[in-house]
Amino acid sequence: MMKEKLQAIREDAIAKIEAAKDLEALNEIKVSILGKKGDLTQVLKGMKDVSPEDRPKVGQLVNDTRSAIEERLENVKRDIARKLREEKMKNEVIDVTLPGRMQMKGHRHPNQIALEELERVFIGMGYEIVEGPEIEYDHYNFELLNIPANHPAKDEQDTFYITKDILLRTQTSPVQARVMETGRMPIRILAPGRVFRSDEVDATHSPSFHQVEGLVVDKNITFADLKGTLEQFAREFFGPDTKVKLRPHHFPFTEPSAEVDVSCFKCGGKGCRMCKGSGWIEILGCGMVHPNVLRDCGIDPEEYSGFAFGIGLERVALLKYEIDDMRLLYENDMRFLKQF
Repeated sequence: MMKEKLQAIREDAIAKIEAAKDLEALNEIKVSILGKKGDLTQVLKGMKDVSPEDRPKVGQLVNDTRSAIEERLENVKRDIARKLREEKMKNEVIDVTLPGRMQMKGHRHPNQIALEELERVFIGMGYEIVEGPEIEYDHYNFELLNIPANHPAKDEQDTFYITKDILLRTQTSPVQARVMETGRMPIRILAPGRVFRSDEVDATHSPSFHQVEGLVVDKNITFADLKGTLEQFAREFFGPDTKVKLRPHHFPFTEPSAEVDVSCFKCGGKGCRMCKGSGWIEILGCGMVHPNVLRDCGIDPEEYSGFAFGIGLERVALLKYEIDDMRLLYENDMRFLKQF
């Protein structure tokens, strides 16, 4: 009886193994026959009912059956693996006579090119590059910069508030406040970074853009130092013949304050489409650091003075590369980006 049962298990197992189409099906067959709850294992559990004198013969039959099934499993597994490998090799064949595929190489974005050029100019003048958090406290973004609660400038900047006291920074000036707060003198830093304002997207505005702000604080810093610094920057960035003009303006965190124009580097100041016929192009705002800002950041305005300036990175990139729409910088159009 046991012999017939083992023979039936063997024949059934080999038939199933021969019919298997993949390795997963083979594994299922192996588990169903040789596993802990498999057919052959159940036979072994019935050995206790076999008479002692027949157990050696039955044990030998069980072992022979197991060996035959395992051997067949291994042979079929090897055949399936070989067929899979041959199929894979067939599909992955390489025709060495085909022309090579051109690999597209990435390169720097026009914004990054402009930023690195800006950094190069100011590092050459002894500035240190400093970064700060994009999610900022109202205390650093406004209060320490002489913009207290209910100040009109808060409305002008259309701030994205996260909570009453936490916001997406509207400028990189908070980095300056954080550096001044440390009290380490002298200060000569450049703070580039992304800023956020609730603006509609058009050719010259975006809710997310980049600023590069500079700050110098030391003893005996004057407005003449600021003008000389900006002249040096303009000549190195826009060309050696570039001239600078400062116009009075108002910023809450500087006093006196000015807006800065450079002579049009396209027409040399004669008047063209780029400068709208005026011969001058506005590029940044600047001024002497307000005594209140110095005082609130723990610096004695009687002993120290300083100047600050803020450059819109996209603005100078648009000017330098004669791009007439800011949106082009962010549309990821390869036809546009390849030009740089």
